[in-house]
Amino acid sequence: MQTIYRTFFLLTFVSLVLFVIVFVKDQQFQQNPLSKEILQELQNKEQFLKNKIYTIYNVKVNFPIIIEDQLPNNLYGLASYKQGVIKIFLNKKRFQENKQYMIDSVLPHEYAHAMMFYFGDFTKTNGGHTKKWQQICYNLGGKKCDRFVDHNDILIEKLGGIY
Repeated sequence: MQTIYRTFFLLTFVSLVLFVIVFVKDQQFQQNPLSKEILQELQNKEQFLKNKIYTIYNVKVNFPIIIEDQLPNNLYGLASYKQGVIKIFLNKKRFQENKQYMIDSVLPHEYAHAMMFYFGDFTKTNGGHTKKWQQICYNLGGKKCDRFVDHNDILIEKLGGIY
């Protein structure tokens, strides 16, 4: 019985330590800006998208990208059009979960919405995810140009592609 108590105590202690480590790491991420590495990757992808847009559509665009930590958890990003200004918002919290998904999938997805606004197409059909939007998304090199986030993609990348 003594062995069972010791094992239980050890497991409880280890679990508590791991919980504290995860909590502290999460708090550090939330209270600090994105790393220089992530910001550089975002900037590189943004430049890639601008070049693609210029090559395909022969227009130069400069949509501000705002990293926002107040977006709801279920929202990875959004493109907005207000008073003639188009902005792209990305959910900072989601970078902690999967930065590559945010850069390779969410950013082109939101850029496709921004281009729809740029072209004056404000359709709300299918949540703005029309065939035209989908084609723009694919033209910009979007890996997944679906309406919603594919949680399996996020999970697979977290596991290092093992599935």
